[in-house]
Amino acid sequence: MKSRWWMITIILGLVVVNYIDRSAISYAATDLKAEFGITPGQYGIISSAFSIGYMLFALLSGPLVDRYGSRKVLMVGMFIWAAATALTPFAGGFIGLILLRILLGAGEAPCFPAATRLASRWLPAHERGKALALIGGVAVSGSLLVGGPILTQLIALTGWKGMFWVLAVAGLVWVVVAYPFLKNSPSESAFVSKEELDYIRSGQTEGEDSGHESTTDWGEILHNRNLWLVGVGYFAWGFMFWAFMYWLPQYLEHEFGLSIKEVGGFSVAPWAAGVVGAFAGGVLVDRVYKRTQSIRSRFLIIGAALLLAGTSIIPILFFPGNLTVALICISAGVGFGFITGGIWWVASIDAAPTQPGTAAGFADACFALSGIIAPSAMGFIVGRTGTYNGGFIVMTVLCLIGAAAMIFFTEEPERPPLAAEPEDALAPVE
Repeated sequence: MKSRWWMITIILGLVVVNYIDRSAISYAATDLKAEFGITPGQYGIISSAFSIGYMLFALLSGPLVDRYGSRKVLMVGMFIWAAATALTPFAGGFIGLILLRILLGAGEAPCFPAATRLASRWLPAHERGKALALIGGVAVSGSLLVGGPILTQLIALTGWKGMFWVLAVAGLVWVVVAYPFLKNSPSESAFVSKEELDYIRSGQTEGEDSGHESTTDWGEILHNRNLWLVGVGYFAWGFMFWAFMYWLPQYLEHEFGLSIKEVGGFSVAPWAAGVVGAFAGGVLVDRVYKRTQSIRSRFLIIGAALLLAGTSIIPILFFPGNLTVALICISAGVGFGFITGGIWWVASIDAAPTQPGTAAGFADACFALSGIIAPSAMGFIVGRTGTYNGGFIVMTVLCLIGAAAMIFFTEEPERPPLAAEPEDALAPVE
């Protein structure tokens, strides 16, 4: 395996641990309610608390990643989120759970800004769609796909408290494995050959071909039209994503009377569809870009995917109580939504190639904002109406708004020149 893809593999492992950790609380929800007397509304607030920490530190971690490099920030972040995971059984109640979820969100926030910067430094432009689809799409949906069965079995074997402790240990294992290999750029690594380094640099723009530290130009970030539109679209998809991540087990358990083990089995389908969608999106965005050289083509693909995701949910409203229809529609919505999984990060790099960590942090903060709103909104809707239909309607409307933003209001950005190609750059190193 070439060094650049070994680096991507390390990040994939990070994302898997990340998402299994953050989703674990949804499978322990019934036990948490019994242990600490948590109501459905409080559970929604606890779920949202994660994204409060995540959003604040996504904005901060982007500049930190650009300033100090991905390696340092990721290592510190992992220790924080492992500690928050291990302490969850000792939360003591509603307030303790909120504080620990905020801490968990703060620890996990650097993951995608750091991954985006690493992709921009370790990969030529034409390989990033596929790689970031693996990181932001396949790994995310894949971790939730395997997470349900793994977490429910852990609860059965070790109890809900033991589940959190096992997950904390998994995070520390990642640190041990990643520490010798994780470098901010290929030029810092002793494992990258001269041929591969030349190949990587030949496909990068100015400012991307080194791992040198950079400062944050907030004016460029805050006045970037496409980046704001990416934020709108990412918020729209995020509402559906976060709502299903935290409420799908509850929905299946209470709406259809499934046991916790059955919930683990039935929850596989939507995230399996997400794996397929994410992989398809990565292949599609790279192929279309290679053919058209149009950055805006990525926004159009996102818009079409959001349109399909939103409309896929509508039939649930007309066939209430039908498990088959619900699973098909939710799986289709998640699958189409995950087509965008890695494209958000490619778009962030394109928007601000000299400070990709900050740009990704901005987009990630918009995604996290939906993570604050969606779980609490679902809890409010379910608590007030006794049904999930209001939440499904909100998902659809937001996806349609996001689709319109990406299709009709984005524009082709100006591009910086390519980095100087080494004189002895070789043909692609596969």
